[in-house]
Amino acid sequence: MGKIILGSSSPRRFDILKQLNLDFEVIPSSYVEKHDQTDFSYDFVENLAYNKALAVAKVLNKKEEYYPVIGADTIVVIDNKILGKPENFDNAFSMLKNLSGKTHFVVTAVSVVNSENLQAKTESCTTYVTFNELSNEQIINYINNYKPFDKAGAYGIQELPDGFVKEVKGELDNVIGLPSKLLSELLK
Repeated sequence: MGKIILGSSSPRRFDILKQLNLDFEVIPSSYVEKHDQTDFSYDFVENLAYNKALAVAKVLNKKEEYYPVIGADTIVVIDNKILGKPENFDNAFSMLKNLSGKTHFVVTAVSVVNSENLQAKTESCTTYVTFNELSNEQIINYINNYKPFDKAGAYGIQELPDGFVKEVKGELDNVIGLPSKLLSELLK
């Protein structure tokens, strides 16, 4: 496979593509996300991923540079409500307190758009994550040490201290931000 384009500036997605030994370049998407929806739907998250990839693919198309463009969006869902990125400490604390002792799910939608003809394939991956019962002190220490304000649901699973996660059912890469198995299928 030739070069692909990652339409995201996420360091976590960058790392996953590096681990897959893919030849890629990063071109952050200019698409402005609107996270005004609070009720979960696969269409919502898949449209975000598609529009991120499409924005980059259109720029490449005008330059007559033809590559597959990857767009992705990850959301955290509990009680059918989307937890976005926390705005501040109190918001992060509230999110993590809500996840404490419960099972939630993480959905990453991946869209691959061909910059030559703008055709796309878009699918989602779902992983279930169960947190242990967390003390206020554990939550406060995590927020103070890791500043998870750029992460959906106020956490990055790869950086959580021991004792936070009880169980993960599904693909861990999905929770990190890019399900490698799904991506491989879409790139074929």
